Amino acid sequence: MPVLSVNLNKIALLRNSREGQRPNVAEFARLAIAAGAGGITVHPRPDQRHIRASDVPELAALLRQDHPTIEFNIEGNPEAAATNDGYPGFIELVTAARPAQATLVPDSDDQLTSDHGWDLSKEQPQLRADIARCKHAGARVSLFMDPTVDQMAAAADHGADRVEFYTGPYAQVYWQYGPDDARTQTCYRQFAEAAEAALKAGLGINAGHDLDQQNLPLFAGLPGLAEVSIGHAIICEALNDGFNDTVAAYVAILDNAKRTV
Repeated sequence: MPVLSVNLNKIALLRNSREGQRPNVAEFARLAIAAGAGGITVHPRPDQRHIRASDVPELAALLRQDHPTIEFNIEGNPEAAATNDGYPGFIELVTAARPAQATLVPDSDDQLTSDHGWDLSKEQPQLRADIARCKHAGARVSLFMDPTVDQMAAAADHGADRVEFYTGPYAQVYWQYGPDDARTQTCYRQFAEAAEAALKAGLGINAGHDLDQQNLPLFAGLPGLAEVSIGHAIICEALNDGFNDTVAAYVAILDNAKRTV
């Protein structure tokens, strides 16, 4: 059964809009675990727009001490270097935190969100070295990849343990056409074929980006799927599911205050 790893970036983004620690990232990690999540994901970027470098050791300690069976997954570009604002560099974060998994993503420092996988059509010696450094720190290494069949063997050859399929294109097709449309089914089969190639190469399979309660049921049947990382959709859906009740609770408090004045 695939494991859900909850990405906490959007919790941190909301926190960073105010001074203080509300909402508290560690507390939401606990809530996610209590709800059944099998992993916690963070993607600390050099500009620290959401998860900050200082969050990483706190979460690592929380999981190590209180939830040792829960996976900690740190995502990022392995070439992200140290900054003057407290970001120590991606490899340095992984080396210090020693997460269960490091997911290497080929995005730039100023990129809004990850939107493509590694191109392994040519040898990438630096990526090979970065994978080795993460594995030396005790992390399983997953490469963020597009569903390109002939690159799965290359991912294994570079030393990766898993691939994480970038599922943004699948989500867009699903939202536009629905699950039964031939275009959605064709897109899904592209991922399924890449998954079969990954399994043949000895790789585990993760997936993430724009997966939600609508499109996940179909994608969850992907051959060999071990883990999905979801954050943005969880927050959006939680706002939808809880917003009315929360507003009503505030109104009830004020109505009660009027009656007691």
